[in-house]
Order: sequence, then structure tokens, then C-alpha cells
Amino acid sequence: MAEPHAEAAALATGLAADAAAGWDLAGELPRPVLRELGVKGVLCAQVPAGHAGLGLSSVDNGELTAHVGTLCGSLRSVLTSQGMAAWAVQRLGTARQRTAHLAALTGGSLAGVAFSEPGAGSDLGAMETTLTLEGDEVVVDGEKVWVTVGAYADLLVVIGKLAGQAGCVVVPAETPGVRVTRVPDPLGCRAAGHADVRFDRVRLPADALLGGTALPLGMLVTAVLTYGRISVAWGCVGMLRTCLREAVRHVSARRQAGVALSEHQLVRRHLAELHVAERSATLACARASRCWDEGDPELGAAAVLAKHLAATGAAAGAATAVQLLGSAGARDGHPVARAYRDAKLMEIIEGSNEISQLVLAEQALRAWA
Repeated sequence: MAEPHAEAAALATGLAADAAAGWDLAGELPRPVLRELGVKGVLCAQVPAGHAGLGLSSVDNGELTAHVGTLCGSLRSVLTSQGMAAWAVQRLGTARQRTAHLAALTGGSLAGVAFSEPGAGSDLGAMETTLTLEGDEVVVDGEKVWVTVGAYADLLVVIGKLAGQAGCVVVPAETPGVRVTRVPDPLGCRAAGHADVRFDRVRLPADALLGGTALPLGMLVTAVLTYGRISVAWGCVGMLRTCLREAVRHVSARRQAGVALSEHQLVRRHLAELHVAERSATLACARASRCWDEGDPELGAAAVLAKHLAATGAAAGAATAVQLLGSAGARDGHPVARAYRDAKLMEIIEGSNEISQLVLAEQALRAWA
């Protein structure tokens, strides 16, 4: 029996497998490809079938995300962004908002989620973007940076301060007062459409505010980031699988001193470390996704652990793969070279290594006190 995500994975393979290197070099994903994947439900595959989604579990969507991660880190970034946007609508929106926005997200519209600001990266409590209710309108004012998919987005899901707490609004990118500026030459995920977005007194109907009310910032951010952390973690599993595939192919075919590179003990040590990183990350991701699917209260902790383990493993594993391939893996556009650059960003987004370590330390103190 085919896996629930098999058809979506096959579609992604057909569209991306031979094109990803060119997308990376050009710094651009073709919008028709993104639209097709969106209409087929691949970009936010956990949206229920009742809203025209694929209705995948977190475990199955995780394997789909890992598969896309083996193909193209930029495309995987779109899955993470679109999935976060859809989850924000599902988790925070009213029934009417869910019906309207999820139909857009499974109908070809593209979405970016705007968290970070020039002065508020890890410290989201320092954000200055404001959401102000004025009669039957909500006014958005502020600046967001490094919005993944921002350059392609039809909709922007924006987090801002509201009535002493926080709120989340869905902003059509074409609304007057919205200014999108693409980030030039990002280090990694170069085709993911990273952009800075300025909101100058952007006026929207009050119904643009998800749930219609203010929420505690920590609750709102955690609800959305947990999805993102699991998605990024699965994407890192994909990077590790690519690095293993390319490394094994290379060291099995290349000979040195009369024997295959794979016969050298130091090379085998590197392969063992890559294998351990991929297996460990996969197991941590599977546990986090099971927590999601089962409503386990350990979800938040499991998501942070999976993201940290997978991101650090991918960054180290990609460096190992480049070392094993040598000049062959240092060519711009090569899958291992892409993974080397992309993986570094994974140690920063959805909670940096340092933020993850602080959270994990708190967990350790509680568990072992």
C-alpha cells in the first residue's frame, strides 16, 4: 500500500528534482510550480480534507517535508511557510475565517508569516509592529524582516502588538501601504523569496484579525512556531539524507591509493557520523510529530528538541559531506553545497541554537531537579 504522502512526493519530485540546482543559482522559484503544488495541497498538506487539503497527519506530512528537503531547501521553505500560515488560521481563526483563508491557501495563493523585526529577532517581546482597532478596521503599522516567501506572497500572516497583548492578522500583499523588498543574495535557501516588508498605516477590515481578539504573545507565538519547528526539523532530515546519498555515491566510486575511498577508516568514521545524525534526527522528528498527532502535552518540548538536534546535525553533516566530496562538493549548485549553505540558516530560524539550548536547559532542570 502506498504511503499517504506518496502522490504528493512524486509530484514534487517531478517538478523539482532536475530543476532545483537552477532555481538555487537563479535565486527564484517559478510561480507556476508553486501554484500547482498549492492547488494540489502539497504546500500545506495537514489542512483537513474538508477545507480541500490532503489531511495528512504530522508524521506523514513530516516525511513529505523531508522528501522535499532532499530535493530543494528553498521549496521546502515554502512548505514550512505555507503550513505555518495555514496552522495559524486553523488554530486562531473563527469558523468563517478558516473557511475563507484555507480555501485560498489550498487554492493556489501563497503565504508568508511575518515574525521578526529589525530590533526583535529572538526577543519577540521587543517587537514594535502594532495592530490597532479603529472602529470596524484594524490598522497595521511596522516593519518585518526576513519573511520567507514574502517576495511571492499573496497573503501575509502578521504578528503584532494589540491592546497590551498580541494579535495575528491576514494581510493581502496588494493592500495599499504594504511595501515588499526582496532580501538580496541570502546565504541559504536562496530561492525561497525572503523579503523585508513595511506596513505603513495599512487599513483592513477588523475581520482580518484572526479570532477577533488579543492573545498573550507567548501563547500566540508558541502555537505558530511549534508547527514551524517541526517542519524545519523534518526539512533538515531531508538535507541529511541528501548528504548521505551524495557522500556514499562519491566515496564508493572514487579511488585513492588503489582502493575506494569508502575503505579508508577515517572516511568510514565520517559516514558513521552522518548516519547517526540522520537516524537521530529522524527519530526525534517522528516523536515530535506523534506528539502533535496524539495531542501529547510534551509537544512543545519535543518540537524544540527535534528542531535543535536536526538543525545542528544538518549543519555539521553538510560540512562533513563537503569534506568527503572535496572540490566536487564545493561547486555552486551541487546538492551538498546547497545543503551546506541552507543548513546554516536552519540553526537560526524558528528559534536559534542558543534559544533552543536555553529551552532545553530549562527542561533538564525541571526533569532532573
